[in-house]
This record gives sequence, structure tokens and C-alpha cells, in this order.
Amino acid sequence: MSETNRVYRLAKRPEGTPTHDAFELAEERVPDPGPGEALVRTLYLSVDPYMRDRMRAGESYAEPWAVGDALRGGVVGEVVASNGAGFESGDVVTGELDWADYTTAPGAELTPVDPDVAPLSTRLGVLGMPGLTAYFGTREVAQPSAGETFVVTGAAGAVGSVAGQLAKLQGARVVGFAGSDEKVTFVEDELGFDACINYKTTDDYRAALDEAAPDGVDAYFDNVGGEITDAVFTRLNVDASVAVCGQISMYNDEEIPVGPRKLGQLIQRRATVEGFLVSDFEPRFETAAKRLGRWVGSGDLTYRETVTEGLANAPDAFLGLFEGENIGKQLVHVAEREQSS
Repeated sequence: MSETNRVYRLAKRPEGTPTHDAFELAEERVPDPGPGEALVRTLYLSVDPYMRDRMRAGESYAEPWAVGDALRGGVVGEVVASNGAGFESGDVVTGELDWADYTTAPGAELTPVDPDVAPLSTRLGVLGMPGLTAYFGTREVAQPSAGETFVVTGAAGAVGSVAGQLAKLQGARVVGFAGSDEKVTFVEDELGFDACINYKTTDDYRAALDEAAPDGVDAYFDNVGGEITDAVFTRLNVDASVAVCGQISMYNDEEIPVGPRKLGQLIQRRATVEGFLVSDFEPRFETAAKRLGRWVGSGDLTYRETVTEGLANAPDAFLGLFEGENIGKQLVHVAEREQSS
């Protein structure tokens, strides 16, 4: 085991779009696990858009980081040492851990991972938080029915790509928004969406929706917000449902822009708009993950991962999310297992 632990810390609170000077890579001593804790070596690290909110000082649904704090996110790692944590050296676990080579964590905050079920990286993507977010946001909040039209933004991303496929499994017509011709091809050809709109080359979102969803929108899964959502709201059908999952188009804005007033449109359409957090459904995570795993195993659910190599490049992977560089789940590969069979 290395004597040095590299840890990313928040160097400053960014204004607007974060830059590399918001991240500090410190070299520290590998920590010792306290009573009931395990020392975990990072194998894969997740970077996610919601982390941008944790860089702010203001109120957020995720606790803000203080300047100097270690950045944290979803990790799949290998237990190196256990001090009564209920794990053995060599076990694979997942949990919210530091952007670091090594992190200590209470055993109660770690979940065991069976490395023989699926590639380890999937526990941070299609079988992890993004997949669960898509599952509950689609099945419990948006609830598209067979024959209805389901629209999802961020359609080539970790959540949107799964949400659209789950809606297809329920018999819905699925329309996505994505940010490049490559992503549009991926969404239509590999994921099986009925249509996908390249929002970067489309001047009139309403006209594009009229063509892709001529019967209007019955269920909307919103990952992006902004002008696209303004346009979708004008095309909602009566009794439409909207699941608000993310607003990545505005995460870097210092002031929220004032757009078209949308609430009046909900009156005529009697639409329901519901924001949700995947953590609301935590008691049912295991059941949902098993279902997602079966669909992946049967080929009914396809996934893509964009993997950045090396902990040192984690900020690049994170910043790339806001440039739309990833297709599917964005991950950082930090290390290989040392005790794999």
C-alpha cells in the first residue's frame, strides 16, 4: 500500500463555471480506520452535476462543502483494512467517499458489491444512483403509459439514457434532447428512442417538438431546465406529468435568469410538476437495482460509460460534464483491484 494519499480539496468557491483553480490536489498520509471503520482504496470515482451545488455556500439539497474540505462522491473501492467494520480485506464496497486514493468510512455507510454480477463501474451508473434516479423518476413520478409521449432532456447522459429506455419498456413513444449529432445517433440507434433533437443546432425548440412529438407531451423528465423546459411546457397535454430531476443548464449561473412564466400554462393543462430526490426512495433501492440488473442482463437496457483515467484528471472529468463531453455515465478510473480472484 502506498504511503501517500492524494486527496482533492475545494480550494475556492467558484463564481460561474468552475475552473481548475477551484481544485487542490493535496498529498497526505494514508488515514488509519477508527473503531467500526474500514479503509477503502478507490477503484472508480463518480463525478456528477449535482456536485456543482455543493461548491456554493448557499442552501442546497446536498450539504455544501467548506473551502478546504475533501470533495466527495460515489466510489466503488476495495477494502484494505477493517477495524470492526464488518468487512474483510479484499471486499468490494460502494459508498460516498472522498476524491482520494484512500478513504476511511464507517462500515454502516458502505454497501457490499458482488464483483461477479456486473462490471464494478456499473454500480456508479446504470445499477447505481443514476440508474435508480431514472427508475424512480420514470416509474413513480413521470409515470408514462403505453402509447403516451415521454420527453427527456439530457437523453445521452447517465440518467436520461436510462429513463428513456424505461419509458420505452412501458410502451411509450420516447423523444430525447441531446447536444451533438453523435449523441443523437447514440440515442436513436443504440437506445431505441423514437426521436432525438440536437438542441445545439436547433433554433426553434417548439417547432422541433411539433415534429418529433406531434401529439404533444404526456410525461416530461427534466434534467436540464432553461429554454428547453420553457418550450416543453408549451406542448404539455392535459393531465401531463413532469418529473424535475436536475437543472444543469443553470447550475453555473450566479443569478437565475427570468424566463417565460410557465405556471399559467399548467392551469389549462391540469399538469402535475413534481421535484424529487432519489434518496426519497432509499428503502426500495435493492429491489429496483435487481430489476435494473435483470434488464441489463437480458439486453433490454443498454448503457454507455465515459471513463477518464487517473485521479489527477478528476477535475477534467467533472468540468467536462458542463460541456457535454460525456456519453452515458462519466467515471474516473483510479486503480485496479489488488486482491481479485
